[in-house]
Amino acid sequence: MTIQTFFLFLLAFVSTPFERLNFTPSDGAGLNPILRDWGMLIHPPMLLIGYMSVSIPFAFAMAALLSGRLDNEWIKVSRRWILASWIFLSLGNLLGSWWAYHVLGWGGYWGWDPVENSAFMPWLAMSALLHSVLVQDRRGVLKIWTMGLVILSFGLSIFGTFLVRSGVIASVHSFSLSAIGPFFFFFLGLVLIVPVGLLVWRSPHLKSERPMDSLLSRESSFLFNNMLLITIALVTFWGTVFPLVSEAVTGNKATVGKPFYDQANGPIFLALVFLMGLGPLIPWRKASRDTLLRNLMWPVATGGVAATVLVILGMREPAVVLAYAVCAFVVAGIVLEFYRGGRVRRMQTSENWPLALIRLPWRYQSRYGGYLVHLGIILITVGVVSSSVYKLNQQVALKPGESVTVGSYTLTFPGARQGLEGATQIIVAPLHILRAGDKTPETILPEKRIYPNFENQPTTGVAIHSTASEDLYVVFNSLGEDGSVSFFVFVNPMVIWIWLGGGLLLFGGVISWYPKTGRKEPRAVSSVRTLPPTTPVDVEVAVAR
Repeated sequence: MTIQTFFLFLLAFVSTPFERLNFTPSDGAGLNPILRDWGMLIHPPMLLIGYMSVSIPFAFAMAALLSGRLDNEWIKVSRRWILASWIFLSLGNLLGSWWAYHVLGWGGYWGWDPVENSAFMPWLAMSALLHSVLVQDRRGVLKIWTMGLVILSFGLSIFGTFLVRSGVIASVHSFSLSAIGPFFFFFLGLVLIVPVGLLVWRSPHLKSERPMDSLLSRESSFLFNNMLLITIALVTFWGTVFPLVSEAVTGNKATVGKPFYDQANGPIFLALVFLMGLGPLIPWRKASRDTLLRNLMWPVATGGVAATVLVILGMREPAVVLAYAVCAFVVAGIVLEFYRGGRVRRMQTSENWPLALIRLPWRYQSRYGGYLVHLGIILITVGVVSSSVYKLNQQVALKPGESVTVGSYTLTFPGARQGLEGATQIIVAPLHILRAGDKTPETILPEKRIYPNFENQPTTGVAIHSTASEDLYVVFNSLGEDGSVSFFVFVNPMVIWIWLGGGLLLFGGVISWYPKTGRKEPRAVSSVRTLPPTTPVDVEVAVAR
């Protein structure tokens, strides 16, 4: 109710959309041209739904603190809301990246802009919260930590809204300014100070039910996972607000660019990916030496083989080889978990392998949906590493009839053509592209559009030729008086893996969120009727036997 009252107050008294102008405008300028894309119909609403749905688990957590009902009931009723919020934040971030890549024409998909960061930080905190509530519900530990993550997640969502609407930090995403920034800043302080005070007050009643038995346990790996996620969020937060701090201290507003975030967050993220693969392979409570060796043997061997093959093939960048090897390690662990689960399911139901593997995620949704999310993150990681390290870009100028070779592509420019689409002027600069080894050329159509009332702001229509291995990304830069055209040409390896990984991540999230149907499993055949009931947690034990 407090959150709703705050936003209604803003709508009614501070930034009402129904306020009348004191003059009659002759005509509006229209929507900013770069926002005239279907992605803008989906990306902002999904992100805002993700922001504000964080308020639901936050409200449950505050109710638990106020009422003193500090058992796991608030987790049980809010877990699916936490997951739903995480799904919307994931979708919003992915759509924003897709829009930046396909519309802005700078050859990339993530620039660490302050507004991008403000959407990324709540996602990191919610990812940590998802793992933390699982540990608390399962083992009765991390209770104070979990409450702190709820408060942090909601605080970061309010901070993101404040950052976008206040205009205190320059951003390519800031399309308007308003007077609501100070109100959001006050509310941000309120939603941090009061909940933290409640948490301190109730902290004696939030002690763990049992100590962690060992650092080599699944709950410990989840805690380390949480710490890395929050470390990335803190690094990102510091880079985002540093220009303000610099201006306040020195009088000069510093600029924090993409290299800082890549260099600071890259190693942390790689460690996070490694833990993402290690955690599911470690039992709860305590891992014995034999269990660790049995569970880690194949994933470690797979990572080692992957690294060796990459070096033999000529890859010499140690960080890149390590990143690919870690990804191979995680994928091998996920495949091993699906194999074990599918094997136990076949023993119980006599289903064939494909059917057992397909039905496995729907039977144990949280566990195997999470594995699909992890697999999606691996695809994204491979795409990001490949497109960042092996990216090729070149500026070329072509007269009609001329050709140029960029990477493995030959580009031929037949000449530009102009036309009108309503009142919008369109200039198209087609390119015939022929990739080495192909026999038939294809045509791509980079263009520029000049909209009415935005004559000084022509927009670029990016032309992208996508394959599984790379994207040819062409931007129409300028048109010369002699008919020549200047192009920015990028060859971005494996970008499509990012979008495929994002889709798999969302699919896994939806499977984990989807309520269990309660359908009965097929009865086991007589040959395995004497087997004890097996849960997903018992899969490793059953296979080991």
